[in-house]
Amino acid sequence: MKILRTRAASVSRQGLCTALLVASLTTAAVGASPPQGGGNADPSPGPDNPQRQPHGVPNLSLPDLVPRPGATNKPGQTTGQPGTDGNTGIPRTALAAYKNAESLAKDLYPNCHIQWQLIAGIGKVESEHAAGYGLRPDGTTEKPIRGPQLTGSGFALVKDTDGGAYDGDAVYDRAVGPTQFIPSTWKDYGADGNGDGKRDPNNIFDAAAGTARYLCSGNKDLSSAADLDRAILSYNNSREYVNAVLAWMRTYQKSEVGALPDTAPWTPRPSGTPSGTPSGGKPVPGPFRPTPSGSGSGSSKPGTSPTPSKPAPKPTPSKPGGGDKPTPPKPTPTPTPTPSPATVSRLDRVGAQEFTATAGEAFAEGPKVKAVTADGRPVPAGTQVRFEVVGLYTEARFPGKSREAVVRVAADGTAAAPELLAGDKAGPFTVRVTVEGSPKVTAVDFTATVKPLRADTLQRVDGSGVLKAAPKGSFAERLKIKAVGKDRPVADTVVTATLLTADGKPAEAGPYFKDENGKPVRRLALPKTGEDGLVTLPELFTDEQPGTYVLRLTTTEGPVLNLELTVTAPAATPTPSATPSATPSPAAK
Repeated sequence: MKILRTRAASVSRQGLCTALLVASLTTAAVGASPPQGGGNADPSPGPDNPQRQPHGVPNLSLPDLVPRPGATNKPGQTTGQPGTDGNTGIPRTALAAYKNAESLAKDLYPNCHIQWQLIAGIGKVESEHAAGYGLRPDGTTEKPIRGPQLTGSGFALVKDTDGGAYDGDAVYDRAVGPTQFIPSTWKDYGADGNGDGKRDPNNIFDAAAGTARYLCSGNKDLSSAADLDRAILSYNNSREYVNAVLAWMRTYQKSEVGALPDTAPWTPRPSGTPSGTPSGGKPVPGPFRPTPSGSGSGSSKPGTSPTPSKPAPKPTPSKPGGGDKPTPPKPTPTPTPTPSPATVSRLDRVGAQEFTATAGEAFAEGPKVKAVTADGRPVPAGTQVRFEVVGLYTEARFPGKSREAVVRVAADGTAAAPELLAGDKAGPFTVRVTVEGSPKVTAVDFTATVKPLRADTLQRVDGSGVLKAAPKGSFAERLKIKAVGKDRPVADTVVTATLLTADGKPAEAGPYFKDENGKPVRRLALPKTGEDGLVTLPELFTDEQPGTYVLRLTTTEGPVLNLELTVTAPAATPTPSATPSATPSPAAK
């Protein structure tokens, strides 16, 4: 490390990064195994795909290997580690989107081996993780992220393909969203990353998932250096672009990546020449650059000279001939150092690690942690820890419908999450606990599961009268059944209808339903109940057999509802009475 710092002092930041990057690329290429296939059906983008052509002005500046002058280290960092100069910090929502995209890709493209740090490298270079655009927790931005018009002047020529739906331009296309997709490319490779049923390139969850899909297309294996290179070149056919994305990807892989507030300040930079040009020139400064948080004299822009500090004013000399003595400058008082509280070394779980609740209810108990110092003592009361619900497909929330809750530890160093409401969606999710202001303290995860609400009762909701019908006809009423659980309607309940005789045996005659071919059936699985818990039975017919029958309605959860059916006997046909004959009998003659 000492040798590295000595060399860094005599080599420019960009030159050093490039040299190390080339070395790492060479090393990765040696012995790389051939691709094994990505397990997806998406074809690779063709050579004429506009995504690979110059379509914007990404930030091709490489990451610092040592902090710039004025960059302030975070608590726990030492000299030589990246400071708060934008190297490793990623807005909280963007970081969640990148990790979510990696998780989705593991299921959809298991042999692609894409890592979230690669997607983050794309997001960093293309839009600075959407910082500066008003990134919101749901993944949208207050201001749209749009590239220049692709008129063919300095950039690719791409006439409108989306009617302006994504880019607001009905004449020419523009790259859109946090990862700068061309609308026509998004049409082929877009993804729904947040489970809302939409594919929106302007939402960072969808954009990150779409980026993973695009990079994995063509059954690429991104653990292969060759496939990784091809994938990034297909996003922007520029060697400088590939170098920048890989440099950021490796920076995120090797560093502690801090989750910054979505509202962290970022300063716009002037647009440079378009990237991806065949000139192979120097890296192009992008439209955004993080605002340094340090207050040193270093320039906020790399490559510029630092602004010299102003000299201290001299004492005012005495007046000629006067008796006044020069006023000596007042000494600057030495500030009294404020003792810092004991540093949190780790978080320990207290109690259970897994929790369950039924949909629509609150968890009976929740996560609890203890913050301790390196020697195992509890940290002082007042230290803050953050509980965060992690998982896009859950509706679980803390009070105020919030995904996050900040809690101060008690005197014994413990902190318990506030009441957690399960929401209506069933499934697992994670509650992650971190220490505020201490990103190096390892987070602690708890597993929570929302069980679906099960029906405990079936109710007839269309009346209570006797169900009667004549032979060779049908019942006039279309029965409606409601599935209820804990006095709430239960959706997605499968109800099975079975026709029985009066003594409970399967009926072979009498009332029946019709299948899709119009044939009589006496056992039928009904469609799932709706959000209101209701399902309507199909028309119920009768044959010529009269009698009393039972319609039994059951579910896999256990509740049963029996309804009596009566098929009335046909009316008796009157027998004609005997009429005296007008013809006299032979005996009367």
